Amino acid sequence: GCAKLILCTLLLLAPRDLAGACPTGCQCQDPKTILCAARRGQTVPRGLPPNTLSLYVFENGITMLSEDSFAGLPALQLLDLSQNKITSIQKNIFQPLTELVNLDLSSNQLQEITNETFHGLRLLERLYLQKNRIQHIHAAAFDTLENLLELKLQNNQLWAVPPLDLPNLLLLDISWNKIPTIAPGAFHAVNIESLKIAGLGLTSLNEELFQAQNNLHELDVSDNLLERVPAVLRRLGSLTKLSLAGNARISQLPAEDFHNLHNLQELDISNLNINTIPRDFSSFFPRLRAVTAAGNPFNCICQMSWLVQWVNASSVVLRRPEETRCHFPPKNSGKLLHHLQYADFGCPTTTTTTTPTTPRTTTLPPPAPLPTSTAPRPPPAPPPPICPPRTCLNGGTCHLGAQNHLECLCPVGFAGVYCEAEVRGTTPSPATQALPPSRRISITQVSSTSLKVDLQNYVQSKAQLKGIRLSYRNLSGPDKRPVMLRLPASLSEYTVRALKPNCTYRVCIGPLGEKVSKEEHCAEAQTLPVSHQQHSPVTQSKDSNLTLMIVPALAAVLLLVVVVTAGMYYRRHRRAKAHAGTGVDASPLELEGVKACLENGDLSSHGHKVPEAAMLSGGSECEVPLMQSHYPSNNNTPGLKPSYF
Repeated sequence: GCAKLILCTLLLLAPRDLAGACPTGCQCQDPKTILCAARRGQTVPRGLPPNTLSLYVFENGITMLSEDSFAGLPALQLLDLSQNKITSIQKNIFQPLTELVNLDLSSNQLQEITNETFHGLRLLERLYLQKNRIQHIHAAAFDTLENLLELKLQNNQLWAVPPLDLPNLLLLDISWNKIPTIAPGAFHAVNIESLKIAGLGLTSLNEELFQAQNNLHELDVSDNLLERVPAVLRRLGSLTKLSLAGNARISQLPAEDFHNLHNLQELDISNLNINTIPRDFSSFFPRLRAVTAAGNPFNCICQMSWLVQWVNASSVVLRRPEETRCHFPPKNSGKLLHHLQYADFGCPTTTTTTTPTTPRTTTLPPPAPLPTSTAPRPPPAPPPPICPPRTCLNGGTCHLGAQNHLECLCPVGFAGVYCEAEVRGTTPSPATQALPPSRRISITQVSSTSLKVDLQNYVQSKAQLKGIRLSYRNLSGPDKRPVMLRLPASLSEYTVRALKPNCTYRVCIGPLGEKVSKEEHCAEAQTLPVSHQQHSPVTQSKDSNLTLMIVPALAAVLLLVVVVTAGMYYRRHRRAKAHAGTGVDASPLELEGVKACLENGDLSSHGHKVPEAAMLSGGSECEVPLMQSHYPSNNNTPGLKPSYF
């Protein structure tokens, strides 16, 4: 009876679990998502299931694509071929992929895009070609891509804007090419919302450039050679985000160029050559939420005092405040602009004297009246000193010290101007140990080689979090160099794997995009010894009286059934926990992907996990690829546009 049960079970399971083998070097935990990250091979893997929807084959060393590379994949919707060594694409390569929506060819070695390269991809919505060596794009290369929403061509070797007759295009990035001028009519995409033309070497923008674009929300002209604020901005009243940063030849901000930007929410005027900002500047932007003015040689005299008061009194966020400093006069040189008080700007002061009969007010000459004022007004009283948010780190307390400078009182165990340095060998006091929930890191032992880090408290404590930087290092081994991970802000937990057994690890988390020493939260935890794992893959029976006498051939069959059944149970158990909403370890798709990030940018803040965690041991910060069906900004639902703002 037992043997029959085993054989029947094997026959029932064989067609379902044993027939659909996963290609070598790939992970197929989700039958419709195949992850072949960092697989070594010069060709696309063979034997893929015909119902595959998403195929990730980045960083594989692929050098060429053949006509049958994607044969038998009629349902494929997402194809990621980034970070390979593809130099050219023959015609009709992608023609079998009639359902393809997202195509990522970034970080390859492509030099040319022909009229036949993307033939047949009529449903394509996102095409990523950044970080190649593209010098020429044929005139009709994109003509058949009538549903295209996003096109990224930054960091190539283009000398001109490619022909773009794309009626539905919403995002275009051609930054960091070699395009010194852009002629009017170059952008035929009339519905474009986000245009990035940074780092092209532009010296000016033609005033007729955006005649057809009435829905432009984001414009990035940073790091060009502009000599003045482009007058074309006067016709872009729909802008919500504008970056002029890095145009070091701009020395003035004429008021007339900003009058019509009433919808602007984010403004970046950093790294220009301006020494003052006009006082009526703030009245132009009633919806402004954030301004970046770092890296300018500001004259911190009375005419600039309004800026600090405005930032303190309004809800506008001054970004990169540590880099926003005074250059003149000498007494203010090098000081943080947002730390200055009203009197520091050298403005006239108001004094009041009292006699026994009537009070008498003596006022020193006030500054010149504002252009919008109808009568002279005395200057406002100095505002009380306010510590900017997160001035002091690691639980430090901000207060007003000598000479009206802001200082940090550091808790035991930390030192430095901003309490940023940890002092070894100190014992924190009970008050220091009772950290608020936002500063606690909960680490759970999972096995002898993995630790689970709870990120929920940290994520919830941050209002605007691009992403999470997680680092860990082995304090017990000879190599104590930290390993850096870049994680999306949507993760509530992350399991660090491939650790050494019975070792103490220091784990730190901080905001992505900021210095390592700033706002970092750390904790230590020890992995389990090899013989004391909390979870074992197979639970053995404790009944020692049960003895099975099986011939060797039947024993092999039994072993196979046990392995398959255990795998099925594990998968079903995971699905059941996921549907029940309980915590569950991230799947290999979420853990073992090592896709290096390709460009800077905001991470999505939606509450979904991504198929792979972006992982880097160094280099620049990164963005999680947008080509994720989990994200509303990349959904494939008809009629629902992505949002970039």
